[in-house]
Amino acid sequence: MPLLCGGTTEAKDATEEVQKICDEMKPHAEEKAERKFDVFTAKSYKTQLVAGTNFFIKVHVGGEEFVHIRVYKTLPHAGEKLTLHGLQISKAHHDPIEYF
Repeated sequence: MPLLCGGTTEAKDATEEVQKICDEMKPHAEEKAERKFDVFTAKSYKTQLVAGTNFFIKVHVGGEEFVHIRVYKTLPHAGEKLTLHGLQISKAHHDPIEYF
């Protein structure tokens, strides 16, 4: 399926790179959610190419609970910095990752 310009990719299983992004973003997500997460395991993700990359990641945070995070990664010339741009809480395993 061709990539829609400005759109997101299809959901894919999380990779080691995506888990590393989650590991780095966990304290920021906890601050935004105003709670601690027992686990923070990436399950699946979508990407969107912009002037950098948006990662939309489904993250298991314990029990039957999931959150969706949106992380922006700058281009290599800008140092590939990561910034948490969004958090959706109270998600379930079956909830699709959508743009937010």
